[in-house]
Amino acid sequence: MLIDAETRRRIDVLADRTADTLEAWLRAHPGVKIVCRDGSGAYAEAIRRALPHAIQVGDRWHLWHNLGQAVAKAVAAHSACWAKAGPPLQDGQRVQSTRERWHQVHDLLGKGVGLLECARRLNLSLGTVKRYARVPEPQRLHRAPQYRPTLVDPYRDRLKRRRAEDPAVPVLHLFTEIKALGYQGSFNLLYRYITQGRVEGDRPPISPRRLARLLLTRPDNLKDEHRCLLDDLTATCPEMIDLAGLVRGFADLMRPREGNADRLDEWIATARAADLPHLHAFSRGLDQDHDAVRAAVTLPYHNGGTEGVNTKTKRIMRQMHGRAGFKLLRHRILLA
Repeated sequence: MLIDAETRRRIDVLADRTADTLEAWLRAHPGVKIVCRDGSGAYAEAIRRALPHAIQVGDRWHLWHNLGQAVAKAVAAHSACWAKAGPPLQDGQRVQSTRERWHQVHDLLGKGVGLLECARRLNLSLGTVKRYARVPEPQRLHRAPQYRPTLVDPYRDRLKRRRAEDPAVPVLHLFTEIKALGYQGSFNLLYRYITQGRVEGDRPPISPRRLARLLLTRPDNLKDEHRCLLDDLTATCPEMIDLAGLVRGFADLMRPREGNADRLDEWIATARAADLPHLHAFSRGLDQDHDAVRAAVTLPYHNGGTEGVNTKTKRIMRQMHGRAGFKLLRHRILLA
């Protein structure tokens, strides 16, 4: 989809997403001076070949989206830290096996064994071995347990109190008591709820996804209780403090202005110095497309018009699914 970045007028629709098709179109229109695009390497290469002097501008929405994905992974990786602000995590079989596997991987790496050979010896995938290898301590791999709401949740406080008073109370007695109070679930559901340790309060106060969403939300749009919760959880370890600061710093870069080019370089250097491997990968992506990212944070152009037309195009394609072909689709998009 090709859109005029100033007037938002639809210019043309290409038959595919290949670099050769885009290059051919650009060579036929040599007057183009500025091109807004997402992070596609194929598009970047096509623009460089066809219009070597054109300015490429990365799309800020895609930059923020990619940061959000990295932040979500970083928050999940540190759930063992921020979940301590709530009830303690249960040291169960999964935690023990994770710890043992981390020691196995790092023992082999310490002996000079390569990643691929480690995967072969431990019967693990190469991606799993890489994930264990880049973590300096096994606690970073622990994840706060994620539970779906159940019919037992409204009676959790009563169950916790009863089990504290009488640790040997049979589950059947607890089932009879809450049944009289209106519990509509089954005995098996209650039994699993108790054996999973959910009564004793080994749940974090918030899910990793929701915490990442709070980190990525504009502070002015947060409620007071959410702002307090965010401050408490991000203060649990130095890495979470660094993560919150980096998110705020990158959000400030999303408002294009003159000095953002230098601030972008400072942000990348700060992200690399922090102990946040997922943000290291994000910063490497910024470096690989550095010129386009610099243009994105300093120039007012963006890809918003294209994304809006993409949404309408999907609706048109659903309406005419299985009928006609690209020629009709192109006419409908351009004339809509």
